[in-house]
Amino acid sequence: MVASGARTAAVVGGGVIGGGWAARFALMGWKVRIHDTDKDAPSRIEAVMARARAAMPGLWDVALPEEGEVSFHDDLTEAVTGAEWIQESVPERLDLKREIYAEIQAACTEGAIIGSSTSGFRPSELAEGAARPGQIIVAHPFDPVYLLPLVEVVTGPGTGDARIERIRTTLRDIGSHPLFLRREIDAHVADRLLEAVWREALWLVSDGVAETAEIDDAIRYGFGLRWAQMGLFESYRIANGEAGMRQALSQSGVALKGPWSKLTDVPEMTEELVETIAGQSDAQSGRRPVEELAQIRDANLVAVLRGLKARDWGAGRLLNATDRRIGGAPQGLDAMSLTAPLPTGARAVPLDWSDHNGHMTEHRYLQAFGDATDRFLALVGCDAEYIACGQSFFTAETHVRHLAEVRAGGQITIDTQLLLAEGRRARIFHRMWESSRLVATAEHMLVHVDLQSRRAAAPPSDLQERLGRVAKAHAHLPAPEGAGAAVGRPIAHKGAEEAK
Repeated sequence: MVASGARTAAVVGGGVIGGGWAARFALMGWKVRIHDTDKDAPSRIEAVMARARAAMPGLWDVALPEEGEVSFHDDLTEAVTGAEWIQESVPERLDLKREIYAEIQAACTEGAIIGSSTSGFRPSELAEGAARPGQIIVAHPFDPVYLLPLVEVVTGPGTGDARIERIRTTLRDIGSHPLFLRREIDAHVADRLLEAVWREALWLVSDGVAETAEIDDAIRYGFGLRWAQMGLFESYRIANGEAGMRQALSQSGVALKGPWSKLTDVPEMTEELVETIAGQSDAQSGRRPVEELAQIRDANLVAVLRGLKARDWGAGRLLNATDRRIGGAPQGLDAMSLTAPLPTGARAVPLDWSDHNGHMTEHRYLQAFGDATDRFLALVGCDAEYIACGQSFFTAETHVRHLAEVRAGGQITIDTQLLLAEGRRARIFHRMWESSRLVATAEHMLVHVDLQSRRAAAPPSDLQERLGRVAKAHAHLPAPEGAGAAVGRPIAHKGAEEAK
């Protein structure tokens, strides 16, 4: 089922890149219509969608919108009619792309955005002879599209400010980072940088300096880690200490005149060199199927991106901003019904929360419940601002029950019932669900603490009032199963008065 009012995107070309676009749009709640003449396109797209469902939602710490419906259309007109964003991802043939644009523009609205995934063509080349040239732009992503946020955007003079702003906001809405080029150039920005490294790598293999695995090691164990969070120029700035970029440039000026680089030349791709590179690549990673390598890549990317997210740096800052945009303004206690346990969590299980069996690890259950406790406390007024004033709740005792397995990518929700609120103590009970299946519970005893003295202290009257209001409402709820249990020895739940 698709949420009413879902926006619609069309994807023309269902290869790896087109499938990645479809996954990103669909998992962000868009309806997606796909046109591809290859009969194998649906199975290819479903394989990409399966990887995306396991990996993409785990980048964020809020629940994504309900997944949009993905449909396949043999007729191009049917696919693009009424679509807000149309992404072309067909092979890099200019004649083919222009032919498709003519068909698209005959069927789509004038307001639709037509993006091309081209890695090399300029928008002026793509739009030559088009009915509405300003409607066609370059929107060049990076594989896997559903994880890597960068989209290089190149517009033409007829695109217009209003359309440019819609391009910007739409890409941000689906969690991408639009990088607008200041002018047209062949191969845009990122691929030109990649091409420079690729040429040097080919020479290093051709000259017998290094093998493919060793070159990959140089990147993934060295500068690639720096680039992942600071890029090129900022890394060089740091490397030169307080002297900064001026020192870096003065030193590199001499080096750039030396005979190190072969950027303006490419080794001849003889049959011998092709076989050498292919053989080394097979020895390096050929023991694993490509599908397995893609899953490993996705898991590694999620771990790296979530690490950056925890530091609010690089691509992690973009993920945090998307969290806030998707999650919206947090709902306050006054806007919530107190006649049921309070909703305190909704998210996907990230890949890096799983063990070797693909199941959520024990300490991540506690993390999810801890996040739910923070959310509950914020609802009653013990939020970051309150804590900054010198008071907080500390968790004094915890009991977690693991009732069922949850796999990476699973969608979990948590609700919280207040069992006791008296004096310095509060006792809360969390339940974790996967759909309608109860998978875990956690019971916490909290103690209110003065942060200056580090001793238990009664909360102020306004906080006591809010806690009392929730406790009074929740006293009418059935006692949750498992409340008051000890490890290996379940006991009957006691009422709030007895539990003191």
